[in-house]
Amino acid sequence: MGRGRVQLKRIENKINRQVTFSKRRSGLLKKAHEISVLCDAEVALIVFSTKGKLFEYSSDPCMERILERYERYSYAERQLVVSDQPQSENWTLEHAKLKARLEVLQKNQRNFMGQDLDGLSIKELQNLEHQLDSALKHIRSRKNQLMYESISELNKKDKALQEQNNTLAKKIKEKEKALAAQQAQFERQADEMDLASSVLVPQPLETSNIRGSSQVGGDEGDNDGMVTPSRANAILPPWMLRPTNE
Repeated sequence: MGRGRVQLKRIENKINRQVTFSKRRSGLLKKAHEISVLCDAEVALIVFSTKGKLFEYSSDPCMERILERYERYSYAERQLVVSDQPQSENWTLEHAKLKARLEVLQKNQRNFMGQDLDGLSIKELQNLEHQLDSALKHIRSRKNQLMYESISELNKKDKALQEQNNTLAKKIKEKEKALAAQQAQFERQADEMDLASSVLVPQPLETSNIRGSSQVGGDEGDNDGMVTPSRANAILPPWMLRPTNE
């Protein structure tokens, strides 16, 4: 018996509807692949389930190219048809075009994040993997470049700090030498002042020396019992020397 004709209407049973959707979706994707291979045609297939899940097929590794081509052709045809229509309708078409591109970009972004991969074929997954590998290479190259530049900058700063430290160390040594010389000069000046003060202070007169001198003078009989002027001058300052009246 041949297959009976299926009545095209919505399947009410949820489980049967889901099973039929899965089978028909697989067959549709297979037919799209066959027509793209057999007829060398560019085919893009997009299917959204009742839950909003996306299933797609593209004969080109990048579906965006086919969609952009479709948008260019459809937009050009719409422009010819609606060239005399009001500007508001043109804005409506432009909005629909941008919205479609936005959905494609959002879908690609989810794929790059590792989401919504169930509807992708092996070829699409390989293409996605290749794109991610290429992006990782660019990211690593840029990261290594920034790290190299940062290290070079840190080396320059370290060299500048070392030179500044050496300059400060030389200045400190020069200051220490100057302070040591100044301290030595102060000590020499203090020693000179102590020596000068010791010379100017009068020494106490020893009576034994005076008596001894008087006795010597008495014995000689030339000085009448007075201290010899030359010896007294060596002991006493001039203002203390005065004659004695006996």
